[in-house]
Amino acid sequence: MGLYFEEFSVGQRIVTGKRVITEADIMEFARLSGDDNRIHTDPEFSKTTPFGRQIAHGLLGLSIASGLAWKTGLMEGTVIAFREVQEWKFVKPVFIGDTIYVELVTTETKALPRIGGGSVTIALEVKNQNDEVCHKGTWVVLIMSKPK
Repeated sequence: MGLYFEEFSVGQRIVTGKRVITEADIMEFARLSGDDNRIHTDPEFSKTTPFGRQIAHGLLGLSIASGLAWKTGLMEGTVIAFREVQEWKFVKPVFIGDTIYVELVTTETKALPRIGGGSVTIALEVKNQNDEVCHKGTWVVLIMSKPK
């Protein structure tokens, strides 16, 4: 089971596992999303861009961050809803072959008795294998209270 609302505390820090970004990830995301921008999908075109090579879609990075956060078990069976993404910034590109992970820090908790839980605000930093921040932002999730 994940943590109940009452088990979250401000300052609580969790680091996820890691995941290597592959060209297959990028191509599958392009297929699923319909975003086949050549900067993501065309290696030759990508060489002519300021990045000099293919980059992962920003929203692919956000999606993988969500999956990495889920795999921690933090919200397993206790999440009511993913409510908001706030102030998400794409700081640095994520490239094919990068290994990313996420640092999550609880920044606010707010009881919401009417929903049987509360709101938890979590600051996230998506980092690469060099510990450089690639994405950062804040999520708000609704989490169940402990059963009485």
